[in-house]
Amino acid sequence: MADITATVEPIGMGLRIRVSPVQTVFYILLVLIGIFGNATIMFVIGDGVVKDQGGGRSSDMILVNMAFSNLMVSITRNALLVISDLGAELYSSKEWCRFLMGLWVWLRSVNVWSTFFLSAFHFQTLRRVSPIAGNKGPSKNLFVIFGLIWILNLLYSIPAYMFSTNGDKNATETLMLVSSTTRPLLGCVWNFPSSYSGLAYATTSMVIHESLPIVLMSFTNLGSLLTLYAHRRSVLLMQKNPEAPVIKRVPAERRAAKVILALIMLFISSWGTSIISVNYFNYNRGSSTEFLLVIARFANITFIALSPVVLAFGHRRLRAVIKALVSH
Repeated sequence: MADITATVEPIGMGLRIRVSPVQTVFYILLVLIGIFGNATIMFVIGDGVVKDQGGGRSSDMILVNMAFSNLMVSITRNALLVISDLGAELYSSKEWCRFLMGLWVWLRSVNVWSTFFLSAFHFQTLRRVSPIAGNKGPSKNLFVIFGLIWILNLLYSIPAYMFSTNGDKNATETLMLVSSTTRPLLGCVWNFPSSYSGLAYATTSMVIHESLPIVLMSFTNLGSLLTLYAHRRSVLLMQKNPEAPVIKRVPAERRAAKVILALIMLFISSWGTSIISVNYFNYNRGSSTEFLLVIARFANITFIALSPVVLAFGHRRLRAVIKALVSH
């Protein structure tokens, strides 16, 4: 995950970054919002899925899966970044560094593709002409896709386990990947056999894992917007012609679409900003690198922190629970 820097220097196990107090406080706030917000989504929406006699709505299960990946990234990575920023010297052995680097890449990759799955699922839902029963249980394909997301991204994270190590006091991290880190954490750094192999992995990661999801999400978002436009025209036609076929649940789908589209646009903007800034650092190392990494750190935490806020306004059950808590 990309990180911010006010000053970067090779001190103690790699890039030692000194951040301003304002930046640290703001980042801590975003991390706390991400942890508590996504935990709330898991418990509230997850509780509804468990209690639903029909087996739970598929969209709610996808949201719980996405929130779980957000939460794990926040706990295993972002919380440690906060501790490091507060001045604590955190170090790990070589084996622990391999495990943690693999874990960070795995969880962030799952987070990316879980978000894309939410976008793709909603697009497919909108394309269906027949109304969808609200209590219809999830299909077996849903669990298969969940399994594929977690297993395939686990395989993708294997190079992070193989080509990482704990740096010495003079080690300096130079290869930056959006999926893992732009600075050593717990003393863990990339350790590719050569700079060419490292850049090859970074380029492959940028194309397949980082850029492709954004392109796909852009298409599914555009498709959702066009489908909603077609639905709206159908409703207007129905109002003018009583004999026209009735299309149900359009208002509900439109409300849900606004929430999903807001989530995906938030992800595209934050993830895209991280990709641009980190890869600029990888390939150019220009004078504006430092400024871009400042943006990248906050862009990378933005989706994890703000997605629960978006859902709090748009998800019916979550909104009801929050209103009940506020009223009491």
